[in-house]
Amino acid sequence: MSPHEAIVIGGGQAGLATAYYLLRAGVDVLVLDDQDGPGGAWRHVWPSLTLFSTTDFSNLPGWLMPPFDGFPPASHVVEYLARYEDRYKIAVERPVRVDRVEHVDDGYLVHAGDRHWSTRTVVAATGTWSAPFVPTLPGHFAGRQWHSANYPGVEPFRGSRVAVVGGANSGAQIAAELTAVAEVTWYTRHPPRWMPDEVDGRVLFARNQQRFLAIGRGEPDPGADSSLGDIVVLPEVRRARDQGALRATPMVGSLDEVDADHLIWCTGYRPALRPIRHLLEDGRPRFPGLFLVGSGDWSGPGSATITGVGPHARQVAREVTGAVGKQAR
Repeated sequence: MSPHEAIVIGGGQAGLATAYYLLRAGVDVLVLDDQDGPGGAWRHVWPSLTLFSTTDFSNLPGWLMPPFDGFPPASHVVEYLARYEDRYKIAVERPVRVDRVEHVDDGYLVHAGDRHWSTRTVVAATGTWSAPFVPTLPGHFAGRQWHSANYPGVEPFRGSRVAVVGGANSGAQIAAELTAVAEVTWYTRHPPRWMPDEVDGRVLFARNQQRFLAIGRGEPDPGADSSLGDIVVLPEVRRARDQGALRATPMVGSLDEVDADHLIWCTGYRPALRPIRHLLEDGRPRFPGLFLVGSGDWSGPGSATITGVGPHARQVAREVTGAVGKQAR
């Protein structure tokens, strides 16, 4: 079969943004997505999770997110991503779970079960959500363990004792909402570092844009969002904090010390690179024609956010377009 000029693995925000720029340059691009429908990781977040910013600061390239009063919930984002696919006629095949990418001659074979696709270039836009990280601690915990990746909301925890581990946004948000229905112990490695109350996604986007431009000019990195703090003070977090219900406890050294019915790990994610990991060396592609986008600060400041991924997607698309002998727009 005729090879595609580009295959993008992952149909979430990073994959769609990259496909948008590739299509503008006339590149033949196919997106392979392992989900049952549009929306990427936003299909799996906990019920109360919202964006950190309003819709006018939460857009993929080319098209504004439809208005919403306040910070949009996941359902609004999923609908936006679905309409974005349709608007730009992005070719997406799903559900397709890519098992392995093989470098052959001057291109790649992308394998998914008994199917495969030939392509000149591959963009891994697989994100992080499917690779939750849980640290290793000694001891034993007899209750049920969860991760923020599969946290279902407050209902299973009513009237119980819950330990929440993690001092960043997901830990603070989940611990805060659980204080209304459960006895919560919030474990953190250091005292919570709250961002100023007025900081939201707009401020963070501006800082990430400054970092992206500075790094691109070869200037010193002006610093990550963490220089402001670790936790965006969303309304529910502020309520619990200011009422004294959200108090941090120093992290334990052993699971034997955790006295709770449930333990929720809010300890982040790692880049979900299993299909291409063998093609990387020190986190970078070993062969030309392989690109990565949207894996958090690891692949560029702000690249794991809806608005922040745009500049990174555009840069990757330019490199892909050049690799297939076309002119970027």
